[in-house]
Amino acid sequence: GQFDDLSGAHELRLGELVKEKYGTDFFMLDRYPASVRPFYTMPCEDDKRYSNSYDMFIRGQEICSGAQRCHDPKLLQSILEEKGIDPTPLGPYIESFSHGVMPHGGAGIGLERVVFLYLGLDNVRKASLFPRDPNRCSP
Repeated sequence: GQFDDLSGAHELRLGELVKEKYGTDFFMLDRYPASVRPFYTMPCEDDKRYSNSYDMFIRGQEICSGAQRCHDPKLLQSILEEKGIDPTPLGPYIESFSHGVMPHGGAGIGLERVVFLYLGLDNVRKASLFPRDPNRCSP
């Protein structure tokens, strides 16, 4: 549906279409549906169905995800209720915003994934100094 998250196959296809139309491997998507983002992601002011969030892609593979964080304790409480999340264990987190917090955001980048895609490697583990998987948990 319109507010579903993109699957890996969708992201790869989008990467192909971007390459075909714009001649680039890099693209960004923003305003993801709020329903597929974490509770702490700020909703868009003009349409609460969307969030102030983005992903960056290389060749249809996500390399970075980021968003504006919700800094309003009342809004945070209402988002938790909408998502059916028990606010009790998050009490200190929510309380911290009642003292005043500037609008802020964050992002996480998968550096190993960037190197893997940039170099055209056949496996992301080849871009990691100490790769982990179910059979290898220590260097």
